[in-house]
Amino acid sequence: MLDLAIEAHDLARARTGKEIPGVKVTREELPYALVTVVRVETEEGERAMEKPRGTYITVESPALLDNNRQVHQELIKLVGEKLRLLLQDLPETASALVVGLGNWHATPDALGPRTVDYTLVTRHLFHYVPQELQGGLREVSALAPGVLGITGIETAEIIRGVVEKIRPDVVITVDALAARSVSRIATSIQLADTGINPGSGIGSDRTGITREIMGVPVIAVGVPTVVHAAFIAQDAMEKLWEELKRHPRLQEVYRCLHPEVVQRVLDQLLAPFGGRLMVTPKEIDTLVQNTARILAGGLAVALHPGMNPEDTGMYLY
Repeated sequence: MLDLAIEAHDLARARTGKEIPGVKVTREELPYALVTVVRVETEEGERAMEKPRGTYITVESPALLDNNRQVHQELIKLVGEKLRLLLQDLPETASALVVGLGNWHATPDALGPRTVDYTLVTRHLFHYVPQELQGGLREVSALAPGVLGITGIETAEIIRGVVEKIRPDVVITVDALAARSVSRIATSIQLADTGINPGSGIGSDRTGITREIMGVPVIAVGVPTVVHAAFIAQDAMEKLWEELKRHPRLQEVYRCLHPEVVQRVLDQLLAPFGGRLMVTPKEIDTLVQNTARILAGGLAVALHPGMNPEDTGMYLY
């Protein structure tokens, strides 16, 4: 299963050669980003996409890779605006629990905890110093529950326990994702109203964090930080095949490179890692930090109606 709905849609469309029944796609080009909305509306669409019914919003922007605060501020406004669309059925007084999923000891998996570090939390103010609060703020709490290997507890169990205790109106999870293409690492932000299954992108079958399990709506926010090595190898072979087909003298070589043979060689190379070798750029620490700030800023804009987007920089930097 692919983490990004936009990649799952492109793959399913390439497989069938036509539009996918039960799935609607719209695109919006903006100065700094391309916004794609994928809506899976039917059971047939679910099967084709291998994604649950719901709305998936992807903000693609190569500018995420640049350390440009002005551009990042525009992306914060955009992410906040798109998050508001997924929260529009909630009243302005609704409370939220932001959950940073992932392992804070592993940089490519630390996006969730880093985002929690920058998140504007207010629940304690509502409880202890309500007279100090300004208008337009929601009750927001945050949690970074760690991973099963550190805590010995399923992440969904921790979150469900907290939800039962503090009773938020919505849970917003933030997690690192796995992409199909290296070009999407730290350049794509996915927002979805379907919840999330932690570890699905790396082949881990874990308890989901969804509305059915949590008892409240769950919004999932994710950014790709890794790519499967197998995908990189497959893309490289496909480009090689295209080059071989263009040169008449190499046609015989192309015919000898049968896809099954190539796949067998790739499987042998990746066998020591169980076929799950993941690749991430060496600059991932900086990319995760910058992306976490943008996500936290977007969350602040979406969750606190009275907040001026320009003010988010005061606590993010």
